[in-house]
Amino acid sequence: MAAPAARPCQPQPVSTRDSSSPSPGSFHLSDREQWSSLLLRSARCQRPLLAHLNGDTSWLLQLPRPAHRHHPSRTHFNILVDPWLRGPQSDVAGWFSTQWHLIPPSFDTVADLDDALRDVEARTLLQLGSSPSSSNGRDGDAGDGLETEPCSDSRIDAVVVSHEFTDHCHQATLLEVSPHTPVFAPQVAADLIRSWSHFDRVFTAPALQARDDWSPAGLPAVDPLPDWIAIGRLVAPDNSLYYHSAMLVAFRLGNKDDGDDDSREAILYAPHGVQSRDLDGIRSSGLRPLALLHGLHDVRIWMAKQLNLGALDGIEAVAATGARYWVATHDEDKKGAGLIAPFLRRTRYSLKEAVHHQQQRLREDPGHGEPPDYRFFELGSGDGLCLD
Repeated sequence: MAAPAARPCQPQPVSTRDSSSPSPGSFHLSDREQWSSLLLRSARCQRPLLAHLNGDTSWLLQLPRPAHRHHPSRTHFNILVDPWLRGPQSDVAGWFSTQWHLIPPSFDTVADLDDALRDVEARTLLQLGSSPSSSNGRDGDAGDGLETEPCSDSRIDAVVVSHEFTDHCHQATLLEVSPHTPVFAPQVAADLIRSWSHFDRVFTAPALQARDDWSPAGLPAVDPLPDWIAIGRLVAPDNSLYYHSAMLVAFRLGNKDDGDDDSREAILYAPHGVQSRDLDGIRSSGLRPLALLHGLHDVRIWMAKQLNLGALDGIEAVAATGARYWVATHDEDKKGAGLIAPFLRRTRYSLKEAVHHQQQRLREDPGHGEPPDYRFFELGSGDGLCLD
């Protein structure tokens, strides 16, 4: 199969879950024809797809394989983020804290997701003029511009887990993933996942600070990942538990010889939120943040601990990164039980309130900077969009 020629996609208008007319760059995972159409567009435009797998904080990131790293039987590299589909999640013990989804996930099982990925990719390959069975994907060589496929029939190429807490590191869901799929997680979560003896390869995501080189070239190369993808974790020196941190997926799409630094991009995933001061160095890192996944809701344990930072911090983080997209995450109002449940407090901020808060801050301190230029999306379970 000839590599799809990269060509620019036209920017799409802002849309939210409540929008009456969907963006041309949006799709739903239940509509295979629509999804495969966006995959085709993604492959040709060399732009990622992002889809929400539940109402909370499980995501699918689909990165189109660059023209110089095309694959005869694959179009995208699929990354599963914090998968939690069916069943409850408990931290410490069931009597201490247990939660259930109120919004059904877009797939009941990982196998269902995998089947859907295989189907839509096969449709896309046919539209590109190649049969999905034309190559087993294992005889390529990186020097020939072909990537070898992992020793697995799964279409899930990597898993990212952001925290050890079971709404992010959900054992029942993760055990449905092929054991040959590489997993990337911070130290505590990685150790927990290794203790299950299920996955062949569990990697501790390298910790980065704002002053570090965040580009794919600046992150340690990890054998299961193609050389155009890197995965790391942003941490702050004063955040010893790394609760308010961000996972980073850096990538370079398009033509490797185009000499365009803007082709080095990243998705920042901060389900509990991240302080804007911890993001100050990203603008000079040589990496362009494409999207920040950060929630709107402020969640805390009464008189004890701040959990999710919420929209007022989120809009400052968007300004600090210069991200083109702000996508809400981890805002599902789940059913809870256990000792902690009565002490949870949730403030449901809207985007309008966050914008008003920032405008007021800028009026009080004009030297604080300019309002950020971004597109905000709040995606329901199964909703997806092309990150143009």
